[in-house]
Amino acid sequence: MNQSTKVTNVIVCGLGGQGVIKASDILADAACRAGFDVKKAEIHGMSQRGGSVSSDVRFGREVLSPMVPAGEADYLVVVADDQVANVRPLLRDGGVLIDSSLLGDTSQAPGKSLNVALLGILSSYLPIEPRHWQDALEANLDAKWHQANSRAFQAGFTLATRRADADRHAAG
Repeated sequence: MNQSTKVTNVIVCGLGGQGVIKASDILADAACRAGFDVKKAEIHGMSQRGGSVSSDVRFGREVLSPMVPAGEADYLVVVADDQVANVRPLLRDGGVLIDSSLLGDTSQAPGKSLNVALLGILSSYLPIEPRHWQDALEANLDAKWHQANSRAFQAGFTLATRRADADRHAAG
């Protein structure tokens, strides 16, 4: 278990019904399985479909507060594209914005799998082993959706790693 003393700050946001809370549950579970101290906080706005929802997930060797301080998110995962402008100020300078525009064709992650595909992208940046992600996906999702969500997660991860490889190749 390779743990940094730095706390990693992730905010997952979108609209009610898009799986924002489920995505943050999966992230928190995967980080916990990796041996990190994890804190999580949620702001539901409106519990029904369509209201703003966000969830802060913080993990590291020791985390004292569940809330990500304003402007200090290392990663901002936005499930609803129309929310990007509203939540961008939460991201620190040099932080990473992850939204569906990175997927291009979202047909690989239709409906409720979009949140999981975005987690796949996020996973490429985090020090959490694939087995912990897989275990967290299986623990937090109904068995009938495991295969579809596993494919969506892998599609996001593969896309992110291909882009990173292309960026390294272009820079070198």
